[in-house]
Amino acid sequence: MPHSALCKLSRSLIAIVLIGSVAPAGQSPENVSSVLDQKIGALRESFGVPSVSVAVVRGGQLFYAKAFGQATLAGEIAASTSTRYAVGSISKQFTAAAILLEQEKGKLSLGDKVSKYLPDLTRADEVTIRNLLSHTSGYEDYAPQDYLIPEWTKPTTPTEIMNHWAKKPLNFDPGTQWQYSNTNYVIAGAILEKVSGQPLLSFLKTNFFDPLGMASAGDCEVHSPADASAYTRYALGPPRPVAREANGWYFAAGELCMTPSDLAKWDIAFLQKRILAAASYDEFTREVKLKDGSGTHYALGLQVGDQHGTPALFHGGEVSGFLALNTLFPAKDIGIVVLSNEDGVNLISPVTQQIASELLDPENAAAVRQDQQVRSILESLQQGRIDRSLFTANANSYFTALALSDYRDSLGPVGPLQLLDRQNASQRGGMTQLSYRARFAKDTVRLNIYLMPDGKFEQFLVEE
Repeated sequence: MPHSALCKLSRSLIAIVLIGSVAPAGQSPENVSSVLDQKIGALRESFGVPSVSVAVVRGGQLFYAKAFGQATLAGEIAASTSTRYAVGSISKQFTAAAILLEQEKGKLSLGDKVSKYLPDLTRADEVTIRNLLSHTSGYEDYAPQDYLIPEWTKPTTPTEIMNHWAKKPLNFDPGTQWQYSNTNYVIAGAILEKVSGQPLLSFLKTNFFDPLGMASAGDCEVHSPADASAYTRYALGPPRPVAREANGWYFAAGELCMTPSDLAKWDIAFLQKRILAAASYDEFTREVKLKDGSGTHYALGLQVGDQHGTPALFHGGEVSGFLALNTLFPAKDIGIVVLSNEDGVNLISPVTQQIASELLDPENAAAVRQDQQVRSILESLQQGRIDRSLFTANANSYFTALALSDYRDSLGPVGPLQLLDRQNASQRGGMTQLSYRARFAKDTVRLNIYLMPDGKFEQFLVEE
């Protein structure tokens, strides 16, 4: 079921596709790819999830696409860029776009009351379609749980969902609060089908999927051999196979499956404003305000926020066994799709953050990687060891057996490294000079480092 994925957000090399030549200043696509390969692969192994699949768009092109790990653990079926994942509540932005497209045709208006289409629902003469799409209606969420409950293993229909949950008293007066509710989108989907005369999936295929070439996009209820298997986790245990929700529980709130690369095609069209007319796009992305003027940080099927000092539009998704996150940076013409086939571990957020850091703030990302390498070298020196491939011939001549022995005997007793603080970075002799303050449990030292343009260490001195 589309669970409370937005709340969670506050929570094996397979295949690679590099298209085009757009990269952050000073970085080639190959360099960015290499860094992302290493970082995402390490994150997946650290988190222990079966697989994670990524697509990145930049400058109107698919910039990076790769899958890591296993689509299915039984039989060790590798994930690939052709593997489909459930995207959960990311489906909501497709429903919102469909409503906006019907508004452009004059078939409905965001200001229409729900009673115009579904008069039997609670206070339908007060709730607008905009309230539904922005989660300000007051209708109670029928799927707040983050695990598969028994009820969801039995088939249902949108009508049954609305009869049960959209005829209850509202949780609040329309427009006075924001509360995430999948019920809103079931209602919106029912309205879309009524005014368009088409089933929702048929409408999406005709108007979005086919024109954008999103061949893998479709209903998760129609399983494909290319689909990733679903897994969950109990506490800190290993990945366990988990059942999927029965037919009818997804609908307009979270029914879609697709590959990350096909979702990236949607992102490219979205960033280029090719999906809807300009006025509709403005409605789509504008933060909805409550009646008292306070913000909701939500537009229509999209969250509104800021990452790395850059405005962002994003939405997460969760259904049984899957987590998903789609993040757009319109000002930078960047989109990041991260999909995973385990719902018990939130890997999607750190992977998204890692990619965003590399693309939006490459200089800081490089400094962070540099600091991590310095820490690793220093901790190895405490044990009298170095990886000589990281050093120049001159530096390797310095680290004799005697030197390494003295490093071990003097640094080993000072205890664990507690803080590594970069003090200064400057240029000298064609190299980058780095100065760090390193605080151990029992002492503090200074690091005096020279780094060559190719990244090798010409000097790595530990001083009082």
